[in-house]
Amino acid sequence: MCCGLASYELQKQPVTRKLVTVTESKHMIQERSILKVADNSGAKTIRCFRILGGTRRRYARIGDIFVASVQTAEPRKSVKKKDVVKAVVVRQCKAMKRADGSYIRFDENAAVILNAKMEPNATRIFGPIPRELKEKGFEKIVTMAEDIV
Repeated sequence: MCCGLASYELQKQPVTRKLVTVTESKHMIQERSILKVADNSGAKTIRCFRILGGTRRRYARIGDIFVASVQTAEPRKSVKKKDVVKAVVVRQCKAMKRADGSYIRFDENAAVILNAKMEPNATRIFGPIPRELKEKGFEKIVTMAEDIV
């Protein structure tokens, strides 16, 4: 029996641990994902660190609200680097199925920064916006958008 344990220990291989860093996620939006900002609030990129709507919620889809920190920002604007903001997802790379059976997807993950009243903090929205945002209660974002898909 003693020899059996020794041979078992010899067969064990060392466990290697890898450091996994999530940079710009090209599919699902999750914690530590970096998104572009699609408005003129002053932020250029934000990093998601909490998805609202449940304690074990892993992914955010179009129309979901999340908490993020500003990674890069333009100077002399209302939003500064390292600010903690709430934002809503307006574009995602992951294909989304519509009610008519078609799919829609975008080239980038993008969000719009919200204020305390859950309205957009900016005065302009850049890029295409899906019409599903209106159904989720973000009519003001849809009216400010230059292109609705």
